[in-house]
Amino acid sequence: MEKTEDSIKDIIQKAKTGNQIAFSTLLDTFWNDVYGFQMLRTKNENDAEDITIRTFSRAFDRIETYDEAYEFKTWLITISKNLHVDLLRKRKKSFLDEMEARGDEVKRVLDETPSVEDQLIIEQNLANLLQDIKKLKPHYQKVINLRYFNEMSYADIAKELNEPVNNVKVKLLRAKKLLAEIIKKK
Repeated sequence: MEKTEDSIKDIIQKAKTGNQIAFSTLLDTFWNDVYGFQMLRTKNENDAEDITIRTFSRAFDRIETYDEAYEFKTWLITISKNLHVDLLRKRKKSFLDEMEARGDEVKRVLDETPSVEDQLIIEQNLANLLQDIKKLKPHYQKVINLRYFNEMSYADIAKELNEPVNNVKVKLLRAKKLLAEIIKKK
């Protein structure tokens, strides 16, 4: 049964007096709205349900503060959004605390500096790649060098080569395909 705005206001008034049936009716009426809102935000059924339950709990604890100038649903969604933000902050803080507690262990995992062996492999791969690039026609070599080794944007390459940006993109795509074919033949 669809509840009219007037009947919702009456139910809210009853809830403000502590009427449990009114609380139950409000819960039944607005549960799907709040839960759906949280599912979109959290993408997790457990979190959405937990936040929805806490939303109604907080709303019912503070029902006397509800301002009838606003929609009840909007008030509930605002409470729900704030509870979600609190949850995210709490999780972030506990994650950071855990990271701090593990200190050196985390630093070792996060240390992305390549080892001597890694560096040697990278250099060998780079040398092989450079040899393969030299097998391309000069205009393809130039566009690959400008894009990947000089890290220039498409617009900067177009300016450098005095060509339209679309030509640069097509030339780069063709150069990558040709390079891939050369590498596959090895």
